[in-house]
Amino acid sequence: MTADYRQRVGSYDAGMATSECSHLDTITDAAPSSDGCEDCLRIGSSWMHLRRCTSCGHIGCCDSSPMRHATAHFHESNHPIVQSFEPGEDWLWCYADDLGFEVESMMHSPSHP
Repeated sequence: MTADYRQRVGSYDAGMATSECSHLDTITDAAPSSDGCEDCLRIGSSWMHLRRCTSCGHIGCCDSSPMRHATAHFHESNHPIVQSFEPGEDWLWCYADDLGFEVESMMHSPSHP
C-alpha cells in the first residue's frame, strides 16, 4: 500500500460509526475478484447483495444471502473490512470492530454491473 493511499484512507467520515475503526491499515486497492459472489458462482447458489474485501478483493455475498460468504471469508482470512459492491453504495463495514463507516476518498467505489 502506498503512503499516499494510506493517507487518503486515513481520513474517514465516522458518521455511520459509533467509534473509530482500528483496521484502516488493512485496506488496499485490490481489484474485485469477480462480478458476482465467487463462492456462490462456484456452487450454483444465489445472493442478495455483494461485498468486496478491502484486503484482497474477494467478492462475497451479504448476510441476507443464504450462504453469507462475505462473513465466512472474514472468519477464514481475518480480513476485517468489506465495502459494499452494490451500485451507488460506498459504505464499509469492519467485522472486527463491528461498525460501519465511509471513507471520503473511497466514494464512487467499484460495483458489479
